[in-house]
Amino acid sequence: MKTNIANSGSEKTQSGRPARFNLADWMPKIVLAPTMLIAIFCIYGYMIWSAVLSFTNSRMLPSYKFVGWDQYERLFNNDRWIVALTNLGIFGSLFILICLFLGIMLAIFLDQKIRTEGALRTIYLYPMAISFIVTGTAWKWLLNPTNGIQKLMIDMGFENFKFDWLTNPDMVVYCLVIAAVWQASGFVMALFLAGLRGVDGDLIKAAHLDGASTFTTYRRIILPSLKPVFFSALVILSHIAIKSFDLVQALTNGGPGYASDLPANFMYTYTFTRSQIGMGSASAMVMLGCILAILVPYLYSELRGNKNEK
Repeated sequence: MKTNIANSGSEKTQSGRPARFNLADWMPKIVLAPTMLIAIFCIYGYMIWSAVLSFTNSRMLPSYKFVGWDQYERLFNNDRWIVALTNLGIFGSLFILICLFLGIMLAIFLDQKIRTEGALRTIYLYPMAISFIVTGTAWKWLLNPTNGIQKLMIDMGFENFKFDWLTNPDMVVYCLVIAAVWQASGFVMALFLAGLRGVDGDLIKAAHLDGASTFTTYRRIILPSLKPVFFSALVILSHIAIKSFDLVQALTNGGPGYASDLPANFMYTYTFTRSQIGMGSASAMVMLGCILAILVPYLYSELRGNKNEK
């Protein structure tokens, strides 16, 4: 009995001792610490700084004379900002809807296990491997009325053919949609194809045994089970649409005039070209709010789903 008490006391003492420093356990944290600190400072630190500047009268250089909501009032009274927001609404909605539709259709097509699936998948995914600068430059050549599609069709004998969207202020935003959809739809296809390949095959077999057609199977069983993929694609495409800058710079440079401006181009122009840091920071904060309005509900639904699973 005394021996057992002594043993239990020694175990308590051993368990109560602080763990000795182990360099091997701490090495990953030590290596990653500088990167984490730099990321926190350069991302979240500059976000906070931009928020502060949006409430000041900063122009060419930062100033810390606070003016309240004046910069936001000036921003929403600026015609160019309203044009940029309108373009974002048109560009973002069409870009997201068309990419989702094409991505789903291409994924369903490749899911039929056709022979040339590998080659087609590579072709569809290839645009995503290049930057938006290259995409914008290539489509600028194609859509240019003097040496692009319009000239090609006229040279082929269609003398009345006209496709001058790139120089038409009312249609130029749709050129952005064409180029962006061409680049991003293959990525959406890859997301949905991975989701389709993860669907339980027994469900599909049971549906076919019950007499359901292929169309009904996809519409009633397969696609509804891919809601997480839908949400992921929606968040990614929305993020791309809101922060689009390089595509506009390469394809239209915001023109003609500022007819194809998006909020990111507006922010860059007013911050670095027109030396109005306060208004540029205010526009950046509005863009951040748009992104958070999409991310927060998504993260909330994900965390709530994980909590319910537990």
